[in-house]
Amino acid sequence: MIDSDKKSFRRFMIVWLGQFMSSIGSGLTGFSLGIYAYQTTQTATSFSLIILCTFVPSIVLRPFGGVLADRFDRRSMMIVGDLGSIAGISFILVSMLTGVVELWPVYFGVTLSSAFVAIQSPAYKASASDLLTEEQFSRASGLLQLAASSQYLLSPIIAGFLLSVTDITTVLMIDILSFVIAILTVLVIKKSIQTRRKEVEFPHFITELVDGWKAISTKTGIVLLVAIISVVTFYIGFLQTLMGPMMLAFSDPKTFGTTLSISAIGMLVSSFYISTFFRSKRYVEMLAIALGCAGVFFALMGTTTNIYLITVAGFLFFCSLPFVNTSADVLIRRNIENEKQGRAWGIIGVLSQIGFVVSYCLAGFLADHVFNPLLEDGGPLVATAGKLIGTGSGRGIGLLFIVSGFLVLVLAAFSSRLKALRTL
Repeated sequence: MIDSDKKSFRRFMIVWLGQFMSSIGSGLTGFSLGIYAYQTTQTATSFSLIILCTFVPSIVLRPFGGVLADRFDRRSMMIVGDLGSIAGISFILVSMLTGVVELWPVYFGVTLSSAFVAIQSPAYKASASDLLTEEQFSRASGLLQLAASSQYLLSPIIAGFLLSVTDITTVLMIDILSFVIAILTVLVIKKSIQTRRKEVEFPHFITELVDGWKAISTKTGIVLLVAIISVVTFYIGFLQTLMGPMMLAFSDPKTFGTTLSISAIGMLVSSFYISTFFRSKRYVEMLAIALGCAGVFFALMGTTTNIYLITVAGFLFFCSLPFVNTSADVLIRRNIENEKQGRAWGIIGVLSQIGFVVSYCLAGFLADHVFNPLLEDGGPLVATAGKLIGTGSGRGIGLLFIVSGFLVLVLAAFSSRLKALRTL
């Protein structure tokens, strides 16, 4: 723990800048490896496997990373996590430079990198509470989301340009450099701040995990909040995996990348507004309103094949997400002791993002075998829903987006009535 007189928004900004650069680098690699896998195999399965390898290890292992964040110096854990990610990306780079054309090195390297993200992420998130006062939590939350959104806002555009003038190995080298920058910023903070740790014998690893779970489960409002976010991530997972196939049915990859980047500007705008101007204590109301807006705009993305309308709806959808995230972030930080936040954020990371894993596993099946057949030639909904949203390849995914958006809207109405959330 850092002494209270060492709390400084400037120090937080130094660390944040390094993570901002690292997020852009990770986005470059993720976007480029997805294209590389698809061009190598011409199958959507390979793209889905990269997504699974990118997210599942970091989600499953995050509770253990959370315990490490509470047990050891959080800045040291951030450095270890970034070094491990460098090792994973370097393995992919070396394989490509030596002429290996199979995808197994990509899957292995991405999995290794993701596993070390499970160490870095809880430490980074809990470290923000070390460096900031409670009055600064909301502002910092906006900046954290701003850094996270950079991989959707800036990375696709930059990666598209880089891949047009060079190859994927250059992109991987840039990602490694971004991790080095992140490590250097943490070292600056680590050198200028002496941490204070209690000299105690650490309990058993499992005991600490249980302790972190108790910090969450003893407050019904936090349990409900995590459950709501998990449901939301389930539907967002459909958007992440299926927006490309939906749009590529009537556009090209360049158009898709541009639409995705412009849509992500919505997250940038909202995150900047929250971190700079937003001041509110009505976080439960903000959560419900933002969820409702997200549901409406999610559904609108599925109603049309007009690129401009999809882009506008996507922009507004991404605008809504930072308000949802900030509401959850601040409510959790204020209701869990700082000493337990590392392991608590680790467990919350698993529970809240399990929805992603489930949707990644289901998205391809639902699109190819359930929803798309409904609106293809001879499909049972061609004469009804097909007249409203169109028929043919990819329109079933549009229908899935409409259904998902409606269910998110229902979730928003439900969450606004929960008294347990208001007690937070």
